[in-house]
Amino acid sequence: MVTVAHFSNSGRFRVLICGYYGEHNLGDDALLAVLLNELESPWIPVITARDQQAVASMTPGLETVNRRSLRSVLQALKEVDVLVLGGGSLLQDSTSTRSLIYYILLIWRAKLLQKPVVLWGQGLGPLKRRLSKLLVRSTLRIISSVTWRDSASLNQSMQWKLDIPMMVGPDPVWGHPAPEWKSGSSLILCWRPTPLLSNLGWLQLINALCEFSEMHDFKVIWLAFHDHQDINLLDDLEQQRIVPQKLMNRSTTIAAESIPKVQNLFRESRMVIAMRLHALILAAIGGVPTSALSYDPKVTAAADQAKILCTELSNQLSEQQLVKQWNEAMNSRLNGENIKQLADSARIHSQVLNNRLKQLL
Repeated sequence: MVTVAHFSNSGRFRVLICGYYGEHNLGDDALLAVLLNELESPWIPVITARDQQAVASMTPGLETVNRRSLRSVLQALKEVDVLVLGGGSLLQDSTSTRSLIYYILLIWRAKLLQKPVVLWGQGLGPLKRRLSKLLVRSTLRIISSVTWRDSASLNQSMQWKLDIPMMVGPDPVWGHPAPEWKSGSSLILCWRPTPLLSNLGWLQLINALCEFSEMHDFKVIWLAFHDHQDINLLDDLEQQRIVPQKLMNRSTTIAAESIPKVQNLFRESRMVIAMRLHALILAAIGGVPTSALSYDPKVTAAADQAKILCTELSNQLSEQQLVKQWNEAMNSRLNGENIKQLADSARIHSQVLNNRLKQLL
């Protein structure tokens, strides 16, 4: 049965878009930017966000609600016509079980209110606990449609034999516009803390970075894509006596304040070495020479899609191999036609969403 959208209290068709927005993680804000850009009228978005002012600045007049207040979000759900979980891997318990329960509660509350639920550009998992798998599996059975951002998520949902409309496409951020790369003299690192690297692992990585940056006399920019997680990474490594002074002297830490500022940095850099998934994607779509360090299968998958050289951090690191790989990546041009195909394929997420919303009208 198709639930037909009704005029909510404002007299307009409204959609509540929930995600990890306004948390000073530029990757999630990039997902939101793509979703808002491709959302067709007459739907009016209402966005859950922690830093509501930062998110509202993306689009003049954008309506927001405090995502950290479950009561406020549940109240907003009463006043919209559709719930959309937008981008990322929201249905996972590796960050916390609390986060997973938050989104499951929203979905079931929407069901009780007879509001359709659409999952847009989602990854499924990781789900480490048996109870989490049971909750997610039963919850997915009540949604209206879903687009997955990777084949592993699609395969898992098919194994669960979910009888719901499902499609798969590359991460939606592949569809974000980007300025063309001009080249420059800086090396940009989009690195994050990770339990995959011991002190010895970090030491090997930093030694390779020190050799590579000296070889080309790079200014090294440590770009904190997730402000709260990444901003102190260089200082923490220095305090552990992992970073030599000669690398500190050529290093600067910068917070990723906005997508345009980050894209301008990428455009004027010589190369990007990314651990962060959406840093890799935003660099690649601009044609910036890029190499990947993977802490998660989603990074490996994106690198494979774009034919970007990638090192798995779960494997034994070789300083010599890292330097060799970075030199090769720096001197190779990305396949522009392949990147364009990824961008075209990524639009499947918004096409499915807009078609579903049209059905509700």
